[in-house]
Formats: sequence, structure tokens, C-alpha cells
Amino acid sequence: MTESNGSAKASSNTTARKAPAKGAASAAKRAQSAQSQATTAATDTATAARDAQEAATTGLQSAGEATKSAGRAVASGLQTGQKAVTANAAKAAAAATAAWTVVKNRKVIAASAAAGLVGVAGAAFAAGRSTAKPQVGPLTKLMGGRI
Repeated sequence: MTESNGSAKASSNTTARKAPAKGAASAAKRAQSAQSQATTAATDTATAARDAQEAATTGLQSAGEATKSAGRAVASGLQTGQKAVTANAAKAAAAATAAWTVVKNRKVIAASAAAGLVGVAGAAFAAGRSTAKPQVGPLTKLMGGRI
């Protein structure tokens, strides 16, 4: 009975010794797996950080270019506005000069217009009278229409 008890004890001791070794191996595998997952996560994080830095740099460059473009557009708009104001001011000055000339010479202009109107009316009257007279012979013309 002692042998069977002794061999039972021996086999139980061997099993007891194998169990901690299996547990340690399993724990080592889990630690190695966790380490590889941590390494992968760290690599992914580093890649994401690099991508974010590149995106931020690209965004800043785009913003700088947009600001330059907006500045050029504003400067161009100001120049165009300045040219338009200058051209309109010149036109307004020319119109004011013409208006002042008309006001200053209004009496001469009115007299000229009246004389022209009278001339046109007189010419029309004379043309109408000469065409309205009946045809007469040379003797009647000499006598002033008495014969």
C-alpha cells in the first residue's frame, strides 16, 4: 500500500510541478501577446501623430496661401475702385464744366435759339407763299397783278 501511495504521491508531485510551469509559459505567452499589441498600438499612434502633423502643416500652408490670395484680391479691388472713382470724378467734372458754360452763356444761347426759330419759321412762310401763288404771265408780273 505504501507503494501505491508513494507512486500516487510522486505522480501528484509531478503534476503539481507541471502546472506552475504551464501557468508561467501561458503567462509569458500572454505577456508577449500584450507586448506585441502594445507595440502595434504604439506604432499606430505614432503613424496617426505623423499624419496629424502633416495635415496640420498642410492646413497651415493652405491657410497662408488663402490669406495671400485674399490680400491680393482686396488690393486689386481697391485699385479697381480707385480707378472707377477717378474716372467718375473726371466725368462729373466735365459735366459740371459743360453745365456751368451753359448757365454762364444762357442769354446768348436763348437769343440764338430764338433767332434760329424765327429764321426757320420765316423760311417756311416764304416757301409756302411762293408755292401758293397761281402762275401768271410776264405782263401781269410787270403790272403787279393789275392786268
